[in-house]
Amino acid sequence: MMGRQATASRLTPQDAVAMAREGQITIVDVRDYNELAMTGKAEGAVHIPLSVIQMQANPSSPDFNKALDRNKPIAVYCASGARSSMATQVLQQYGFSDVHNIGGLGHWQMAGGAIERA
Repeated sequence: MMGRQATASRLTPQDAVAMAREGQITIVDVRDYNELAMTGKAEGAVHIPLSVIQMQANPSSPDFNKALDRNKPIAVYCASGARSSMATQVLQQYGFSDVHNIGGLGHWQMAGGAIERA
């Protein structure tokens, strides 16, 4: 996608689904473990609960999640979009510039995104 800004933006869920199908974006689920167990997650999503994103987004941390790639766009979701908004700010603090809040899991599903059981 051309013209992406280096700030957190609201990529449409439809765009995120299309990009995920092509392997062009990392999808991050920041919901809690119990939410994931009840509803599943976006197919292929990396699960990083908001409570641990500070550690897993920090490349200097021994807990850094290697699924996060600064050279690839990242789309973040939660249940409604509030926690994913906070997570995009954390990711930006650690140098991830192409970060997008796509709202909640329901937005992903309505856009045609597949769900997998956790």
